[in-house]
Amino acid sequence: MSQALEIDLLRSFAVIAETRALSRAASRVGRTQSALSQQMKRLEGIVDQPLFQRTGRGIVLTNPGERLLVHAQRILRLHDEAMADLLGKGLSGSIRFGCPDDYAAVFLPSLMREFARQHPHARVEVVCAPTPRLLEHLDNRAVDLAMISLPDSAGRSGDSGDSGDSTDGGGDVIRREQLVWIGYPGLDPAHFDPLPLALSDADTLDHLAARAALERAGRAYRIACASSSLSGLMALVRAGQAFAVVTQTAVPPDLAVLPADAALPPLPAVGISVKCDRRRPSPLAAAFAEHIRQTLPLL
Repeated sequence: MSQALEIDLLRSFAVIAETRALSRAASRVGRTQSALSQQMKRLEGIVDQPLFQRTGRGIVLTNPGERLLVHAQRILRLHDEAMADLLGKGLSGSIRFGCPDDYAAVFLPSLMREFARQHPHARVEVVCAPTPRLLEHLDNRAVDLAMISLPDSAGRSGDSGDSGDSTDGGGDVIRREQLVWIGYPGLDPAHFDPLPLALSDADTLDHLAARAALERAGRAYRIACASSSLSGLMALVRAGQAFAVVTQTAVPPDLAVLPADAALPPLPAVGISVKCDRRRPSPLAAAFAEHIRQTLPLL
């Protein structure tokens, strides 16, 4: 390797590896797709190995790319910590952040990684729970801020496999996504009567939306499992014992999205918002909330 690894190239590389799409990565780093492609050609020339390959599901890393990503993330973290320390930038302290399980799995890695780059001396503790429980935590000041779900009518729909709370938790919708039915591949819901469901807590949006849609359609159902544990619900679906409702973003790759038809009525969308526990949150909580508002639509 005759050339040095440039920080800008590594940062663009890390964002592409994270988003798996040039279009989303370009929005994140503020460059055109063609400029980003040129950057990656330069990086591949420096390491003299292919780093990406295109597939039907987007861009994936090659084996050399996976190895470089480990080094790139460590280099970027140390670089950003050094710059923040020497320039006196970035906030410090700690906050407690509430997040539903499905949001945590899909969005939290990107949100946390970028925020840590901007504020390397800050500590974010994460509490995972469904939206209704997070609203209770906010009222009790057990968390400083939380990402929550809102019903479609609160902002015309958003995201959450948790999927939220039966009332308007307050705040603007940052991102919107469609709720979908999921099941084990090859399992036909038309063969079940009543339809077995694995749903979140009884006051969450996915639970309420599923039951309301089935009742409007006159479709018989039974609750096979109602739990705040997303992993427990998915285990039941993987066993072919029930069907579930999540947002499209949160669908596990080994499970199938089921079309809305006579067997499964259409579902509404839900919205994601962020809410703080007070009108004047701490500077760190306010900064993390603003970071979510700016970053989440791009993920």
